[in-house]
Amino acid sequence: MAKKMYDTPNLDELETGPWPSFVTGLKRLAKESDMMVDLLGQLETSYRTKFGYWKGGTVGVVGYGGGIIPRFTELKDENGTPVFPEAAEFHTLRIMPPAGMHYSSDLLRQMCDAWLETGGSGLIALHGQSGDIMLQGVKTENVQKAFDKFNEMGFDLGGAGPALRTSMSCVGAARCEMSCFDEARALRTVINNNIDDMHRPSLPYKFKFKFSGCPNDCVNSIQRADMAVIGTWRDNIRVNEAQVQDYYKAHGMTDLVNDVVSKCPTKAITLVAADKAPTDAHVSVAKLGDGNALCIDNKNCVRCMHCLNVIPGGLLPGSDKGVTILVGGKRTLKIGDLMGTVIVPFMKLESDDDFEKLNDLGRTIIDFFAENALEHERTGEMIERIGLMNFLEGIGIEVDPNMISHPRTNPYIRTDGWDEEVAKWNERKQSAA
Repeated sequence: MAKKMYDTPNLDELETGPWPSFVTGLKRLAKESDMMVDLLGQLETSYRTKFGYWKGGTVGVVGYGGGIIPRFTELKDENGTPVFPEAAEFHTLRIMPPAGMHYSSDLLRQMCDAWLETGGSGLIALHGQSGDIMLQGVKTENVQKAFDKFNEMGFDLGGAGPALRTSMSCVGAARCEMSCFDEARALRTVINNNIDDMHRPSLPYKFKFKFSGCPNDCVNSIQRADMAVIGTWRDNIRVNEAQVQDYYKAHGMTDLVNDVVSKCPTKAITLVAADKAPTDAHVSVAKLGDGNALCIDNKNCVRCMHCLNVIPGGLLPGSDKGVTILVGGKRTLKIGDLMGTVIVPFMKLESDDDFEKLNDLGRTIIDFFAENALEHERTGEMIERIGLMNFLEGIGIEVDPNMISHPRTNPYIRTDGWDEEVAKWNERKQSAA
């Protein structure tokens, strides 16, 4: 039986809304845990005073330089004694999840049992923004014991500090018809070959890889990853005419126009009479069965995924699949939010050589970042500071028109030498094909 609960009027207020509250979960654990009772006491104090009372420190396990987030309380009395002693140390272990985040129910039960058996608070967050399993709340004396237990189960510490961070991949090829490459293999290839940079922090700041199987980007790679690998295709959208007709019969012309045709950002989708449907090689056509046809001009398709999502199974990614690689995505820090910048418009990712090429590119970017970034500077901020041209030259990639971040706002440009540059571009394009 745990110690007596503190009065928590501010936290109680958070339970009165229409949605489930984390406070309810903490109170449930507090029925059998003194650590959670004191955690609620400190949290209530923070809500009352509007001040956070956690500070960092140094906590680790043998052989690792990262993976543990230390939290020590600063809330002490005049004698230096913690006001809430059972929560005076509340460290977090970051554990790497399986690629694609596949778990069996039995494994999840084992994780919960192991966390409590090794002195953990019982709090587990699935998952942090980098993908980690977050084991929240353990005292310094139990950190090594908790890690050893999870390590025996096959888990390893994730990244923390100025290091390569734990990676994420969507469920992708395992369950999703939109997948354009083997996301789990790509993740394990890149992370396993660069694991030392995760466990022994030595970079200017954090570096994240993320792998999304299609442009839906279910793991937010373009917004959150220093190197984002996003599945795509370079041929025509595939059409299952029977399933398109099923959608049409169920929803009718109004929904087809309002939810599909008019929502295409480049107006690449049109409705025409079936006998007037174009026969061009770059146009995907689905006859609707009422004398009309849905036509997709693939030359103008920007892979936004909207029509594929609205008519799942009826419209699918093309057969010539690969990935687009972007660099520099991040949330707010020094210069605001940044989306990733395309550095490889299309790359096949099927053979062993393809995956090795992906790993080599990742390693090259990490090395350039380690040598040229300032302290506490992300890759995107480094590129903004030194210029994209210098970055591309540094990693050995040629300039490509697809790397543009936004259209020109100044219409006055020099055109001398333009023909020569176009010829070079066409030559590179033909050799790549």
